[in-house]
Amino acid sequence: MTHLMRSLHWKVSTMTADERKTLLITGASRGIGHATVKRFSDAGWRVLSCSRQPFDEKCPWPMGKENHIQVDLSDHASIGKAIGLVKQRLKSEGGKLHALVNNAAISPKDEKGQRLDSLSTPTMMWHTVFTVNFVAPIMLARGLIEELNTAQGSIVNVTSIAGMRVHPFAGTAYATSKAALSALTREMAADFGPHGIRVNAIAPGEIDTSILSPGTEKIVANIPLRRLGQPKEVAETIFYLCSDASSYVSGAEIHVNGGQHV
Repeated sequence: MTHLMRSLHWKVSTMTADERKTLLITGASRGIGHATVKRFSDAGWRVLSCSRQPFDEKCPWPMGKENHIQVDLSDHASIGKAIGLVKQRLKSEGGKLHALVNNAAISPKDEKGQRLDSLSTPTMMWHTVFTVNFVAPIMLARGLIEELNTAQGSIVNVTSIAGMRVHPFAGTAYATSKAALSALTREMAADFGPHGIRVNAIAPGEIDTSILSPGTEKIVANIPLRRLGQPKEVAETIFYLCSDASSYVSGAEIHVNGGQHV
């Protein structure tokens, strides 16, 4: 264990339940989700992660395996079960959930790896994509509203630039589900606000992760900042929206895309 890791472990272990904040994030195993967990973990937060896969031993944050919940976000029953498990684990933290980050999403391709448009997307695929990308976030938020209320917490929905314009790589079901999630964020901000819970969204553009499609360099050439975004830059924005620095920000959607949306 490195000196830094020992220092972080000591810092976290000496915090009381009242001092330590808790994050629940979906889709934490790679890319933006992975960077977000590292950012919050480094700040001393307890992180509960949810994904369809078992915990990846390569993930370098304390107590990751113990705080991981395996869930199929395309299945309503599985989501309900996960909510119950989260509630149980939050009891040791005084029943408080300070932040919920809805990051998990799917964007299916055809057998050649090409985007599925509105003519070629199978009917059942629409249901699956919308359940994971749109329904799961509101189910988790509603199911954990008591814990979020107790902490006066924050919800961040991860949308996408694909929800604002036709994207050359993102499929139609993915794009429309993200547009719907953007609208849902505004509705949630109005509905959850009276409970002391802030709801915002971030809309990433072209971020340098392992899932970039071939040809992305052509898009980058037209981005005002002329470069890909880094996962840690998105994570910093998410952290801001879950911190006291944004205590009067709700119902916003922040574009993290180097000016690509202009």
